Amino acid sequence: MVNTPVNIFWFRRDLRLEDNAGLYHALKTANPVLCIFIFDRQILDNLQDADDARVTFIHQTITNLDDELKKLGSALLVIYDTAEHAWETLLAQYAISNVYTNHDYEPYAQKRDQAIEHLLAKYGVAFKTFKDQVIFEKNEVVKDDGKPYTVFTPYMRKWYQKLRPFYLKPYPTEKYFGNLYQTDGISIPSLAEMGFTESKLPLPPIKYQPFIKEYAEKRNFPAVEGTTHIGLHLRFGTVSIRQLAAKGFAAEEKTWLNELIWREFYMMILFHFPHTINQAFKPEYDGIKWSNNEEHFKAWCEGRTGYPLVDAGMRELNATGYMHNRVRMVVASFLTKDMLIDWRWGERYFARKLLDFELSSNVGGWQWAAGSGTDAAPYFRIFNPESQTKKFDPDLAYIKKWVPEYADFSIYPKPIVEHTFARERCLNTFKEALSK
Repeated sequence: MVNTPVNIFWFRRDLRLEDNAGLYHALKTANPVLCIFIFDRQILDNLQDADDARVTFIHQTITNLDDELKKLGSALLVIYDTAEHAWETLLAQYAISNVYTNHDYEPYAQKRDQAIEHLLAKYGVAFKTFKDQVIFEKNEVVKDDGKPYTVFTPYMRKWYQKLRPFYLKPYPTEKYFGNLYQTDGISIPSLAEMGFTESKLPLPPIKYQPFIKEYAEKRNFPAVEGTTHIGLHLRFGTVSIRQLAAKGFAAEEKTWLNELIWREFYMMILFHFPHTINQAFKPEYDGIKWSNNEEHFKAWCEGRTGYPLVDAGMRELNATGYMHNRVRMVVASFLTKDMLIDWRWGERYFARKLLDFELSSNVGGWQWAAGSGTDAAPYFRIFNPESQTKKFDPDLAYIKKWVPEYADFSIYPKPIVEHTFARERCLNTFKEALSK
């Protein structure tokens, strides 16, 4: 038992020392701050792939964090356990005065935090959380009557109206690093000890500034290096949202900013409507009679649908853990509309494979594609893979990279479904469900 009173900062989706709201508030207090990270077994034990690249990324990131803290005379205490049991152990080992962390808005995280707050309260320990991963959260951007927005465009307008420079101001944590708990190095559990192996997928660096200026012109073309791959870093907080938004304003790049606002819109939706994880935002869409052909779904997952743009996207996802956003819309529309397969099947597959998986954006994007979400557009918006190819991959550069055999009809599979037929089938199926 360490008798010196300490405050603890709990890293979660904010894996950086600089411009970290909760860490800043912890360091400004009188007690020294011990930083911890918990590899939560309730999350890790549900992952299907031993070489899940996100676990590798987190492990590498917290190892780097630990190195940074050691240079400051401190260290990162890393625990592999369920969150509740980890905190019971910490309470037995340290004289904890307060626990600091940053808000998390996903349903599991909310339930976990309520349980931890209740546990800490039994020991007289305060649980203090702060806004860090968004510019605006929860009820900060709502309608004049206090109700949440359910359509993006008016939300976006209010977001811009509400913004003031201080919302983008970084937290100067470095001023208070002297208040970190001084301790010797603490060993970090290895990937093997947690039942994982190191992923071989390339992990994108934090590199976004060169892309902002031409983001609007290049972002829709999958063969062009026009997007940042910053989603992974936003997901785990290795980059500050305030920094990304501030750079967008400095470059006067609204398209870039709007993508950040979409992310916050979907976080707000999930916070207010947590049932949308597995239920349609528009409840009448839960009456759709999906075909849910398992062989067709397997072909979609493996990039064998006979539609080159769809197959290229799925192969890119399987090979890299990433898929271009324009192509994400095409493959999602194809699964839900052409193949008439439940959007939840696709959402779960993306959740398993995407490096930048963000629950709120993933659910929001899939429901948008299926027509069951917050989008105001009617359900009969159905992407045509061929016209999307002509518009966004006219030279077939993206397709040739990921589907090199597409021009050889003896090798490349025939279309799994004929688009005109599938479109009519979709319209009739949706119409029947929504007319009841």
